Amino acid sequence: QFVTKVVSCRAAELRPEGGGEPVRGFQVVLEDTILFPEGGGQPDDRGLIGDVPVLRVTRRGPEAVHFVQAALEPGTEVLLSLDWERRFDHMQQHSGQHLITAVAEQMFGFKTTSWELGRQRSVIELDTPSMTAEQIEALERSVNEKIRERVPVVVRELAADDPEIETVRSRGLPDDHAGPVRVVDIEGVDSNMCCGTHVSNLSDLQVIKLLGTEKGKKNKTNLVFLAGNRVLKSIEQSHSTEKALTSLLKNGPGEHVEAVKRLQSSVKLLQKNNLNLLRDIAVLIARDFKSKPVQSQLFVLHRKEGDSEFMNIIANEIGTEETLLFLTVGDEKEAGLFLLAGPAEAVENLGPRVAELLGGKGAGKRGRFQGKATKMSRRGDVQALLQEFISSRSPEA
Repeated sequence: QFVTKVVSCRAAELRPEGGGEPVRGFQVVLEDTILFPEGGGQPDDRGLIGDVPVLRVTRRGPEAVHFVQAALEPGTEVLLSLDWERRFDHMQQHSGQHLITAVAEQMFGFKTTSWELGRQRSVIELDTPSMTAEQIEALERSVNEKIRERVPVVVRELAADDPEIETVRSRGLPDDHAGPVRVVDIEGVDSNMCCGTHVSNLSDLQVIKLLGTEKGKKNKTNLVFLAGNRVLKSIEQSHSTEKALTSLLKNGPGEHVEAVKRLQSSVKLLQKNNLNLLRDIAVLIARDFKSKPVQSQLFVLHRKEGDSEFMNIIANEIGTEETLLFLTVGDEKEAGLFLLAGPAEAVENLGPRVAELLGGKGAGKRGRFQGKATKMSRRGDVQALLQEFISSRSPEA
């Protein structure tokens, strides 16, 4: 916590990180702050000004701008509170990145070109087309040895014209930077120009887990990692998943993979058998209709289980020169598929109207119109429409 004063407060809007409508509120500048504004690959802090939540902190030149949804009177003394859990997580990930970056360059000559502190995991972009499994294992072992050695992490400030700045690892200063230059030292390991928040000793990182690599931009490799409490949370999540799978599969963790493979094979076989049965049922339905002495001009069928092929088999077997077919598959109260088949002119005329009634979309050609429906419960309305169409075309009419 930190006591400070409100310098300015002006109306503003905030665009949510996940998209959506802008949030109305106020940009507040304080005399000083303990909330870190986003920068250097690190997200911003969260906290409270009094009892007002701070939704975003950004940098505007030398100022930190706090976005809140309640106006604060300039000159008012306020208590600023920091969301420590979020801050400490960011400290662990950021110091972890510095350590991994330094050791990767020392061991293999891989330079870091950028990094991202994500919500669940963090990524370091390395200037190398690939990393072997052996290199990842050696790097992980080395950074965790440094953690166990309890190496101090020290912050220094250098004058902008200090010649020592030339010896410090850096990707350059922001264009609007003014004043002294901040340097973060991991004693005997790394010296890096940085604006972010860090632990004071590598032991505070607890442990680092390298999750592997992903293909990055041209000739780059993305190294994915977790540090500190994120490793513990990941293990907890994995253990919960393991327990659930043990209960469902009725075997130990070491047998899970083989059990899932057997289930996949069984499912594929069942799907194949089910498809064959559906084809046979479709043929039988069509033959039953054709065997009747007097065939109706309208054939309507709904089946919960089925697919487009099932409906098309029925249409092929019945033939659509004289009969108008309206076939649907799926849950009666939810979404599904539909097929309208019959004389080309009739289908061309009725297809779009059927799709509209079913709250869906479709397309057609050569006497067939099929698509997806969101309102299967309106099948009765479609049937009434088709019956009315047939009645209006009959000789009696």
